[in-house]
Amino acid sequence: MTRLRLWHAFFRPAFVLALPLLLILQLSGSALALTDDQTLVVDVWRLVNESYVDPSFSGVPWRRLRQKALEKTISNRGDAYDAIDAMLAPLDDPYTRLLRPESYGQLEAATKGTVSGIGLQLGIHHDSGSVVVIAPVEDSPAAEAGLVDGTLLRSINGQATSELGLDGSAALLRGDSGSSVHLEVTLPDGEEQSLDLERRAIDLRPVRSRRLRSGDHTLGYLRINQFSEPVPEAVQEALADLEAKGIEGLVLDLRNNTGGLVSAGLAVADDFLAGDVIVETQDRNGINEQRPANGGRLFDGPMLTLINGGTASASEILAGALQDNDRSQLLGSTSFGKGEIQTLLPLGDGSGLAVTVARYLTPNGRAIQGQGLEPDEPLSSTEPSGSSIGSDDDAWLRSAEEALITQLEA
Repeated sequence: MTRLRLWHAFFRPAFVLALPLLLILQLSGSALALTDDQTLVVDVWRLVNESYVDPSFSGVPWRRLRQKALEKTISNRGDAYDAIDAMLAPLDDPYTRLLRPESYGQLEAATKGTVSGIGLQLGIHHDSGSVVVIAPVEDSPAAEAGLVDGTLLRSINGQATSELGLDGSAALLRGDSGSSVHLEVTLPDGEEQSLDLERRAIDLRPVRSRRLRSGDHTLGYLRINQFSEPVPEAVQEALADLEAKGIEGLVLDLRNNTGGLVSAGLAVADDFLAGDVIVETQDRNGINEQRPANGGRLFDGPMLTLINGGTASASEILAGALQDNDRSQLLGSTSFGKGEIQTLLPLGDGSGLAVTVARYLTPNGRAIQGQGLEPDEPLSSTEPSGSSIGSDDDAWLRSAEEALITQLEA
């Protein structure tokens, strides 16, 4: 899953887990001091216990799971990781998970826009729990091979993704440039394919923009592929450049934007909304908190927004805010529907823990999880894919241009 961003750091805690605390438990009738590896298991249990979005754990006996984990033989760090995986599994939440040091490091690198692999962004299917393609990265080996959103990823190098899980699948897709990976997939139309793809450095280029000339009108086109750390500044620069070219309106393209850092998505929302509510979050105590935009707008002209099945999480927050505040209509197809927020907690040994800590709602109180956003104007023409997105051959972009011109001339 090169550049999977289905964890979202709504909070970015600065602390590192390293508790030099000597804990004593009664195991098999004798008092035993915990080893460092056992302490890691207890620390993870505590973090989830304190922050998981559902304090009832949906009936899962969470306290008992700590004891069961420590009853296992934990003589090294690998045993500890396995015990943590087993402890988290009953939550049935694929986004609350342990990331081993390699996966954690790769994920951190992805937030800064650097990655090497085949360019697949992965998620979990709402109904089946299968690993599916949310979107390929443009100009990547996966895009060139014709893999599209909704593709079921069955196996990687002979290993079933049902056993690998989300992070295990993502880790196998990444690798050194020039190396190859074997995939077994099922396309959305049911066709099964066997593919060998060569990994390479992926240029994520999260922000792209250009001026559009349509008749007598000058429009701006702004595409955001993901929400990583450089995005807010890049968006501001792109908008300033477009406005200097005298654009009358803007087409914002969030197609195949699977999310990323929620903080980056909120910063971009500030550019378009003046004091309006961007999102409402609901924490583990059922408390709803609204996050308003800043007072001014960087761009206040007419705009339309393109979405599709690859639009997920942080990009759904932005799209939902624009729609609910009547700032921009949405065109395209129903978005993915990921309405939960994860915080990423670094652990002292180089691994990390992703925990679902909140659910988000649109400003009007609409739930996104498992439902997605419905466009104001569905586009029925063949959906562009790969390098055709944003090009002169992009039929959806042409439809958005025509709709924006109609809005300008009304």
